[in-house]
Amino acid sequence: MNDTTRRQSIFPSLRYRDPRAALRFLTEAFGFTEEQVHEQDGQIVHAEMSYDGDMIGFGTVGVGDPLFDITPSCVYVAVDDIDAHHARAVAAGAEIVMEPTDQEYGSRDFAVRDPEGNVWAFGTYRPGPA
Repeated sequence: MNDTTRRQSIFPSLRYRDPRAALRFLTEAFGFTEEQVHEQDGQIVHAEMSYDGDMIGFGTVGVGDPLFDITPSCVYVAVDDIDAHHARAVAAGAEIVMEPTDQEYGSRDFAVRDPEGNVWAFGTYRPGPA
């Protein structure tokens, strides 16, 4: 193995009805570490937790990212060139469920539904430890 630092690109992203309980459960039951929690109007909009150097993200059902009005969970993939990635998905016939959108936190994202109904989100934001 070489000396380059591994960068995670694929992140599970979930929605919970009680994300504060999820923070406690994931910490106590599975050994996750809280990295970042972003709140709006007293509700968790986005949280990031790590386990063994890898990250997951989650938030509150019905709060925050409009992507989660489409699905309660998805796989988020960080990519460098969102517009080229979107063009590739369109050319392959992917069902686009959210067109490329500039987010207020600086990411540019889009989402597709695969042939089995799973939602995949692609964006330029790369979660990581605080």
